[in-house]
This record gives sequence, structure tokens and C-alpha cells, in this order.
Amino acid sequence: MSKISELNKERYDTPKEKVALDVKNLKNFRYDMDHCIKCKGGYWLDHTYSPGMKFTTRCPSGVWNDFDAYNCAGKMRIGAAVDEEQLAWSDKLLEVLYACTLCGACDVGCKRNLDLEIGLALEALRVKAVQDGAGPMPAHKKIAQNIEKSHNQFGSPHANRRKWLTSDIKVAEKADVLYFAGCSASYTNPEIGQATAKILNASGTPFSLLQDEWCCGNTLYSVGMIDEATAIARRNVEAVKAAGAKTLLTSCAECYRMWKVDYPKMLGISTDDLGFKVVHLLEFADEALAGGSLKPAKSVDLNLTYHDACGVSRLCDPWTPWSGERGWMGCVEPRLHRRRGTSGLYAQPRNILTAIPGLNLIEMPRLRENAFCCGAGRGTKEAFPDLADSSAKERLDEVREVGAEALVAACPFCKNNFAQTAKANGEKLQVLDISEVILASL
Repeated sequence: MSKISELNKERYDTPKEKVALDVKNLKNFRYDMDHCIKCKGGYWLDHTYSPGMKFTTRCPSGVWNDFDAYNCAGKMRIGAAVDEEQLAWSDKLLEVLYACTLCGACDVGCKRNLDLEIGLALEALRVKAVQDGAGPMPAHKKIAQNIEKSHNQFGSPHANRRKWLTSDIKVAEKADVLYFAGCSASYTNPEIGQATAKILNASGTPFSLLQDEWCCGNTLYSVGMIDEATAIARRNVEAVKAAGAKTLLTSCAECYRMWKVDYPKMLGISTDDLGFKVVHLLEFADEALAGGSLKPAKSVDLNLTYHDACGVSRLCDPWTPWSGERGWMGCVEPRLHRRRGTSGLYAQPRNILTAIPGLNLIEMPRLRENAFCCGAGRGTKEAFPDLADSSAKERLDEVREVGAEALVAACPFCKNNFAQTAKANGEKLQVLDISEVILASL
């Protein structure tokens, strides 16, 4: 055999390794962690999307603490060291790992260049921390206790879960559409639950509620408590099937991501195999407006900007299980359809807002899959309030830059964090959920 033939044989006969998109095993993402080239594509916006010198970053953690460990490039190296047992768990290591909103900005940034699974690697690192008995953070353990005891993340009495309902809201005993209100709309943001229900009523769409609604388990999954989150996923999916609903509708971006993406991920099925369709109010309202069942007639006179919440933008591409082999140059078989954030609900909110009389929609520089995270979701605000505040301030700078008098989102975590930060800084900014804006126009 010639020298060239020997080189080609070595090149193409790279031993293949079995791999899967399974966050329960960190080794599935060792290739991704090893091949991060520290290009900072997970930190900076691509230059083609940057309108100027301002607002050029995409990573909330990296803006909050510019030491490399706090952005994805540092975390990938840390992950490889954890896998090799070269790093022992410590309070500082846990801080670095959990001081991250898991917003997915680094993941979509990387997939424009290297197609590495950065987001799943970060999730697997947290699962590993819990498996090893080191994680999660104390604040997260408190949330887990609340969910176990009261079936909501706030620890509020479970008996009060339907107190958001008002007498003028019509709820069917059984219907094709089931509204999953979630913890926030049930306890801390009843205005979102009420607005959503009234929009459904106004469109002539019968809807039901779960007789015994539990937390979706968003925080549990996000901090690596995958066994507890999987148990809730199984329970909730079976409850919806038992109710006979064809569509599950949510008005919370975090709930939406959980039901559409993370439940299938944990249960080893595709989104299409859940047995029912998962939609956000954004999708429902957009279709209802197009079909004429919702008719905004009242003028909403606001110069308003829209914030693309992570759970309804880059994080909500449908899930499909995948396992196979990786060989030469990282090539995988069978082919893998990467989740790049392209299925986000980007057009729907803009269709809705531009259809409302009197409303002037002003876009921020960072938008759609490049939007800067509010900083509050996935257990971040509870464990790292300073990080949540830093992220909100960064985004509110953008709101001021475009001259908007109101900020609207489709997530209660975003609404609450922006409103609290704006108030603390003495800003006169109206912060609304999109359900409230839709209802005001009917």
C-alpha cells in the first residue's frame, strides 16, 4: 500500500462513536465542547446584524461578568475538564455554571458557523452537577421544594390556583382547546390569565382548564433536576390526554418551551408525538386575526417596542430525538437536522401588533433570534438577581434608544423583570404582556 493510500485509509477510517442528543450523559457533547474555537460568536452579534457600535453583544452572562468562564467559550472548556474529572465541584464552579440564563443566544450564534450543540451541552452540564450531588443552587432547591409541596414554584397554596378566574370568563367543562395558565398567570400575574381567557372568549373559541393544574417544571429542568422534571412531564402529558384536548394553549413563553421542546426531549419522543398540538397565544391570536374571529376595533395609541422572549423565539424549534454515530471530521450518520432558532414565533407578534389601530411598532436593534434576553428565566433571577437586573438594564437601554414609551413581551418573566428594573431606576416606562395589548384593542 502506498504512503498516500495509508494516509487516506487513516483519514477515512476514523473510528466511529455512538452519540445521541441526550442531556443525561455529558459525554454526548464532548465533541462539541472540545471543538469550540473560542471565536466569540456566542458573545458578539454577527457583524451583518449589528447596526453600529452599540448593542453588539448577545450573551447576558458575558456582559454581567466579562471573564471568559461566564460565556459559552469558557463553559465549554470547563465542561471538558468536568468530564475528565480534572475539575472538582466547588461553590465558584457552580456559580459559573448557573450564572447563565440558558437563553440560547450562543447556540444560534454558533450554529451559523460550526453547528456545535452549545445549548444542549450547557443543559447536560447542569444535569451532571445534579447527578454528582453538587447542584443546583440553594435558591433552586427552594423552588423544587415549593413545587413538590404546592405544585407551583412560588409555594402559594395549591387551592388558590384558579383564583385568577373572574365571573365574566366562560370556561367549558370539556373542549378541544385547553388553556394551561401556568404558575405566573395563576398566582403573580392574573392579568395575563384573565386577558388570555377573554381573548379566547371574544374569538368564540370554547376552552377548558385542567381540573388539577400543576407547574410545568420549567425551573426543575433548567437547573438539571431532570428526574423530577421528567416525572412532572409524564404526569402533565397524561392529564392533557385524559382531558381529551386536541390543542394545549399557553400564554407563558417558558411553559411553551417546556411543553413543545423539553417534554418531548425528556420523554424520548418528537414534538409531533405528544398526542396534541402545543400553541402559544401568539399563534392563536395571529390565526384568529387572519381568520376574522378577532377584530381589533379600539385604538391603542402607543409608541411600542416588542421584546422577543427566548422561549417563543430561538428556543422553540420543535424537538426530534436523534441518535447515531460520529466519524471523520465530526460527520454524523444519520443526517441531523439542527435546531437553529428558525421556527421561532417572530412574524406572529408583529402581525398582531401592526393590526391594532393607533399602535406604532418600533423595532429594537437586537431582535428576533438575536434579541437580548431579559435575564429572568430558567431559575436565573432567583439565584442571581444581579445578573437578572444587569440583563434588564441592558435591554432597557435599547428601549430608550429607539424612543419607545411602552415595552411588550409574551412572557410573564420578561414583563416582571423589566417592570421591576424600570421602576427601581425611576423610569416611566409602561411594560405590558401582549395579551393585555390584544384585549385592550377588542
